[in-house]
Amino acid sequence: QVQLVESGGGLVQAGGSLRLSCAASGRTFLSYNMGWFRQAPGKEREFVAGITAGGSRYYGDPAKGRFSISRDNVKNMVYLQMNSLKVEDTAVYFCAAGPSYLSTPGRVVEYWGQGTQVTVSS
Repeated sequence: QVQLVESGGGLVQAGGSLRLSCAASGRTFLSYNMGWFRQAPGKEREFVAGITAGGSRYYGDPAKGRFSISRDNVKNMVYLQMNSLKVEDTAVYFCAAGPSYLSTPGRVVEYWGQGTQVTVSS
């Protein structure tokens, strides 16, 4: 069992930065791919970034060149550093854990966090 709790969302102006954090509980954290998804009003949830148990990073189109994912396996934390934020990045951001790559259409997400709101103003 893994529980995920996000924090760090808020209101920021376009061009600004935010760092989201995800605290994971459970002894099996090390075995999971971790990642971030987001969902804007009226839109489907989309993949943002992922990181394997070994630390390999991979990104969805919204994140490439602007966001960076990392994990601390000692603290059981996952982070998403978001730079050069745009109004279209406004969404609820969710932390996720799964047994394999989270970016593929057939992905399996075993655990979700409750989400944290990110609002980017113009």
